[in-house]
Amino acid sequence: MTTTDAAAPRAAVIFNPTKSGLGSLRAAVSRAEDLQGFAPSLWIETSVDDPGRGMAQAALGAGVDLVVAAGGDGTVRSVADGLRGSGVPLGLVPIGTGNLFARNLAIPVNDPTDAVILAFAGDERAVDVVAVEVTRPDGSLESHVSLVMAGIGIDAAMIANTNPELKKRVGWLAYVDAGLRAIPVSKPFRVVYRTDAGRLMRSRVSSILVANLGYLPGNIELVPDAEIDDGNLDVVVLQPRNAFGWLLIWRKVTWENAVLRKTSLGRQFLDLTGGGRRRESVYSRGRSGGIEIDGGSEEVEIDGDEFGTVVAARVRVDPASVVVRVGR
Repeated sequence: MTTTDAAAPRAAVIFNPTKSGLGSLRAAVSRAEDLQGFAPSLWIETSVDDPGRGMAQAALGAGVDLVVAAGGDGTVRSVADGLRGSGVPLGLVPIGTGNLFARNLAIPVNDPTDAVILAFAGDERAVDVVAVEVTRPDGSLESHVSLVMAGIGIDAAMIANTNPELKKRVGWLAYVDAGLRAIPVSKPFRVVYRTDAGRLMRSRVSSILVANLGYLPGNIELVPDAEIDDGNLDVVVLQPRNAFGWLLIWRKVTWENAVLRKTSLGRQFLDLTGGGRRRESVYSRGRSGGIEIDGGSEEVEIDGDEFGTVVAARVRVDPASVVVRVGR
């Protein structure tokens, strides 16, 4: 290494080796290194057993100045977990299916070259992470993190039943197919839940979600008030009584959230008509919370990945714990 290289900043690129386009990714990173005066990057593969957390910690141990996560939401989530509290910025090169975290931060999801440029030269934004502790049916505990949202119920069942071959061909639209198959056979379950800012609630639900961000693929705004750096998490309870209830939920997220809530006149209309007080979907907010399933277990998903079944979950926000490179 030359004296110039020794004084130059260095990045680590943590990548999922199963993704396509890695040759063009290396070329884009090389160009960004030259433009930004970086030394050659440290390249680290993820593995089936560790999708990125240990690699991020290894990168920190190597003293890098930037960590770039190249992969899907699972890779990004795991790398972010390893970087929590370090202050070392995280760059995103989304090459997965959903790329929910990148979409919510307006990172280019269809242009890896532009994403690489942002990773090396973008502005820095400190964002929240949601720490999730789940209790398995055998009583064991596991700790994970969520960058977008975690859910128990029909959303998790939908993800678990997504056709992997269809997912490869059409991307996130495969979740729509899984949802259409899951809703007719789903059975509501009873939960007890609360946030630190609210009272204990008991409900019969189809799904309960804890959100750090509000948008789903297709620009569907499920949680209109969610902000990634507000120091809060948002809890959404979906409790439709029948098929008509699901239609009301769909109208809420595609019309009320996406259109009416964007203007003061629309919000006044919702207040006058009671649109914001319908019971098919209930929203609450806090810094921490707990969920217990009454009399059984349910499937859980975190940021679009299935995580098996649980009987309870504890969640808390870890504010401004990860620094992400974003556009201006």
